[in-house]
Amino acid sequence: MPQAICRPRIVNRTRHALLGSTLLFGAALWADQAVAQDEALIETHAYSYFGDVKYGPDMTHLDYVNPDAPKGGEMSQSVLGTFDSFNQFTRLGNAAALSTTPFEDIMIATADDPTTLYCYLCTTIEYPEDLSYVIINLREDVTFSDGSPMTAADMEFTYNLFMEQGLPEFLAVVNDQISDFEVLDTYRFKYTFTDQAPLRARVGLASIFSPFSKAEWEASDRRLDESWDTPPMGTGAYMLGSFDYGRDLTYVRNPNFWGADLPLNVGRNNFDSIRLEYFADGSAALEGFKAGIYRFRNEFSSLQWATAYDFPAVQDGTVIKTELPDGNLASAQSFIFNLRREKFQDPRVREALGLMFNFEWSNETLFYGLYDRVTGFWSNSELAATGTPSEGELALLQPLVDEGLFDASILTDEVVMPPVSTSNQLDRGNLRRASALLDEAGWIAGDDGMRRKDGEVLRVEFLESSPSWDRIINPYVQNLTRLGIDAVLDRVDPAQETERRRSGDWDMLTHSIQMGLEPGQVLYQWFGSETAEDSSRNLMYLKNEGIDRLIDAVVNATTTEEMTTATHALDRALRTIRFNVPQWFKAVHTVAYYDIYDHPAELPPYALGEIDFWWYDADRAAELGITAGGDTQ
Repeated sequence: MPQAICRPRIVNRTRHALLGSTLLFGAALWADQAVAQDEALIETHAYSYFGDVKYGPDMTHLDYVNPDAPKGGEMSQSVLGTFDSFNQFTRLGNAAALSTTPFEDIMIATADDPTTLYCYLCTTIEYPEDLSYVIINLREDVTFSDGSPMTAADMEFTYNLFMEQGLPEFLAVVNDQISDFEVLDTYRFKYTFTDQAPLRARVGLASIFSPFSKAEWEASDRRLDESWDTPPMGTGAYMLGSFDYGRDLTYVRNPNFWGADLPLNVGRNNFDSIRLEYFADGSAALEGFKAGIYRFRNEFSSLQWATAYDFPAVQDGTVIKTELPDGNLASAQSFIFNLRREKFQDPRVREALGLMFNFEWSNETLFYGLYDRVTGFWSNSELAATGTPSEGELALLQPLVDEGLFDASILTDEVVMPPVSTSNQLDRGNLRRASALLDEAGWIAGDDGMRRKDGEVLRVEFLESSPSWDRIINPYVQNLTRLGIDAVLDRVDPAQETERRRSGDWDMLTHSIQMGLEPGQVLYQWFGSETAEDSSRNLMYLKNEGIDRLIDAVVNATTTEEMTTATHALDRALRTIRFNVPQWFKAVHTVAYYDIYDHPAELPPYALGEIDFWWYDADRAAELGITAGGDTQ
């Protein structure tokens, strides 16, 4: 997959899902929860809806970190593209990578227990059995980077800010679910929920906002819905250091970080600085790595992984090239259709175009057999739909079929799978099937071989900014051309791609659809009709009442069995719409790095963690003649 993405450190996955990420979490309690006598409140340090939590209140460090990891040195990586802002909470401007690094969360998940929320900026949470409200008890030692205390007043300010200036797609999900925010005292605040708020989501909603400093924010006169020249002050271990717009930036350790000795942080935040170097394309970035401009590379290009790592530093052991396990849910990376376009309204057209992408040939010829095919939206997990519907799925799907929201075939057919192609670039069997579908849809080939309907040629443009994708998209374009489609690759610069993605000015593009192991309200942002008009996730403009109803079933599930069944039904239904052409995934991290970094012998299942819990080996760096700042002596 030829895209370079810097992996963030472990964050609150609830916030990541709603403000810019993948999971929502709910609730089952630690065995020693206390019940307050006066209001029968449950008080706990951690919360997981469907099972026991992994870590107790007396834990000393996470199981997967090295508690004795040394502090120091620099982690350096590359990013493709450019940046002109530090605000990831708006779609204005191009936000710098890791822009949320200075901010921390009320509760966090861990890389080995991703469906539990642990108190981080808080000591405990309290709530009644009906979860009508949640009280957050903040730690009293949390400070912003200038040393000023973080209090409930800052949380109130942050909450009001997001509810006033947050992204429309975010507000569409949460606006009707929180009825009140109340400051109870200096370090204590309370969320009250409406009946519309799903039980599983309520604790997550209470921990969704990372605190901003009210005093610093008001003095800066900034807005949440505008781009930022620099990030506001946060409570995190790192602060923004030096930067050059579009070229590089560095985050530096806060020497007075409040949480350095917190058990959840032991063995983490080990680097003195994190430096990101920007490159226009993947080839230039790889050459920068070879030259030592940066020292850690997560390789997403199968071509480069297979052919470009034979340079001297790899041969003599200065650079380690390796594959590390990745237990994350497979991303549903896909070519997606812009359903605003009239030509894509007919599902037969979408199915025909999907038949012409030959994954088998691409994987063998272009990807060196590195990838597996994405099949659905929960690939490589127990949440993926399989075979024909179960009894539980039928109970959810039958009413939707009766109302005409889905075709009756969804009740009896095998789940939709991507077509299988031959080892030839152009699979003639799939060509014949696609041709018949377009004929049925009224797109008839003329004497010149081009398909027209009502005098209009069927034209499809692929929007892409990275030259690395040329070798992947061009064969697809050639196959579509053989079908009689006027297909072209429209390669633009990164700024143009960003703007056109946001404005809907495209036919097809690559979209990475990120689901979670405990799917919740973020589903509305990815697939819900209410967010289609203005969304950074539902780019395909999917509006389908049946899908909305199935999302409701997933979100409101109160048992693991109910959630799994509803997710199976949703996955099955999404696949029948064929708004995407599934691409590929791999179950390992393909990484290369200078032998100045080290990591725990056993990595956790849900994070590579190179920024989070790896560390700098100063002795090895000295042997290689590399200084702590990354230069070669």
